[in-house]
Amino acid sequence: MDTRIERDSMGELEVPVDALYGAQTQRAINNFPVSGMPLPSQFIHAIARIKLAAASTNLELGLLDAPRAEAIIKAAKAVIEGDHDDQFPVDVFQTGSGTSSNMNVNEVLATLASRDGVDVHPNDHVNMGQSSNDVIPTAIHVAAALGVTQTLRPALIHLRKQIAQRADECREIVKTGRTHLMDAMPLRMDQELGAWGSQVGQAIERVDSALVRLCRLAQGGTAVGTGINAPPQFAEMMARRLSEQTGLSFVPNDSFFASLASQDAAVELSGQLKGLACVVMKIANDLRWMNSGPLAGLGEIELEALQPGSSIMPGKVNPVIPESAAQAAAQVIGYDTAITVAGQSGNFQLNVMLPLVASNLLSSITLMGNTARLLADRAIATFKVREDNLQQPLARNPILVTALNGVIGYNAAAAIAKQAYQAGRPILDVAQEQTDLSREELERLLDPMKLTHGGVPE
Repeated sequence: MDTRIERDSMGELEVPVDALYGAQTQRAINNFPVSGMPLPSQFIHAIARIKLAAASTNLELGLLDAPRAEAIIKAAKAVIEGDHDDQFPVDVFQTGSGTSSNMNVNEVLATLASRDGVDVHPNDHVNMGQSSNDVIPTAIHVAAALGVTQTLRPALIHLRKQIAQRADECREIVKTGRTHLMDAMPLRMDQELGAWGSQVGQAIERVDSALVRLCRLAQGGTAVGTGINAPPQFAEMMARRLSEQTGLSFVPNDSFFASLASQDAAVELSGQLKGLACVVMKIANDLRWMNSGPLAGLGEIELEALQPGSSIMPGKVNPVIPESAAQAAAQVIGYDTAITVAGQSGNFQLNVMLPLVASNLLSSITLMGNTARLLADRAIATFKVREDNLQQPLARNPILVTALNGVIGYNAAAAIAKQAYQAGRPILDVAQEQTDLSREELERLLDPMKLTHGGVPE
């Protein structure tokens, strides 16, 4: 590989000749051959947004001349657009402050700016008024807030809308309810799907609440929270410019010391994503059970056939989208555990697991956003209801006798249910034999559709 010589405060180092980064990035590449996973591109783009905002702010404050500021802004815009994503190879598992990634961006922007004939230094100019210790926490918040508003939230709204549409289509379909995986009182399919919709809606509310704290930024705190080397108005100006860039409402946090030393807002959002993962897991597993069969399982619905399900059993089709969703949910739950541990690593004035928080949080947002759309479009929108498989067990469900509790008493109802179950006969027939109630009265009391409306049978 052809190389060139770059220099930093520690000396000379060989760097690939075509690389836009310099010596500090190369040292990180050499030092951290850990996972082979770079930080997510949306995180790098968020750092570039900060550099763009800083260059504009420093220009307005008279701290940076126009040619340098304009060159940095131009370079930052190119990075934000994804033009140079291959120039950010530093491993997730690096120095805990994320300094390596901050310098990676600084060096790439300085190189791009210098190629326009402007002498730009990665520390003195691109990093002016900043520290890795406030840039990286800010980038976590900016990238996560953008991920939530641009990707996750629209996907969840789409999922909730699709559930509501299918629920409306299924409002006349009655099925056997299940508790403990055992037969229970009947309910309508729109009630069952409506529960999913409510769960998704409440997950949106919880994410929205976390977003409030996420929009409070560390930028301006510099190295330890005192704001050293940043002008007093720098934090407010940076938050305003980042708001203008993104359309979100960013503000400086009320304590930069807290912003640098903790990742409480990220931990909170991760916890809400874990809650969302539980919702996704529940919906996915319900779909899997309802689709089970098609002959030896419940067979209540038929999911869209998307691919062959077996390399050895011809004709087998599996519920691949719910299975994918369940795995994504499990991963998010695991990511949250790591983020929780990372959130505890705020030693004195700095949290030292910031890259891990960034990677896991953004991965969770991506996983849940993509999974929500897949569930909506390739499972919920397309499943077919197998009404014949719903009606047969519903008619024989001995638990319908619950509706007679207030008429004949619990013990007598239990005896009828037991006899119906053992004989495999409809509860209506057995109840007619064992009570003084007329067939007409029993049909009225045991009407599954009426029972889905709740209340006390009259």
